[in-house]
Amino acid sequence: MVKNAEPLEQRYLRLSLVIVWLWTAVVSVWELQGQSRGLLFAGGVSDTGVANVLVLAGAALDAILGLWLLLRPTRPAYLLALATMVVMTLVATLLSPYLWLHPLGPLSKNIPIAVVLWLLARKPV
Repeated sequence: MVKNAEPLEQRYLRLSLVIVWLWTAVVSVWELQGQSRGLLFAGGVSDTGVANVLVLAGAALDAILGLWLLLRPTRPAYLLALATMVVMTLVATLLSPYLWLHPLGPLSKNIPIAVVLWLLARKPV
């Protein structure tokens, strides 16, 4: 038996988060002209170039976090993912608080994700 092997449940939770982070990165780039940029415009960003840079920077951060959680899942990776999600949730709340009332939960889904990240960060590495 491998010492400190990742329990199966923990691996499934981690890999589900990897999918969320990587898919978010892909969708942000794929739909660069869409919802993310629209959210920034609605929040007061008026320059298309600035909006594109912000969306692409967010996508890059999502990709980095997803790959880090995939390849080297450590406490700092979980905590940075948690902090990033909290900051992005706060920014989205400031720009479009109505997203909390959306029936598909674009912001409310972050609550269970935060709990999973916190629990995984508490596990020994």
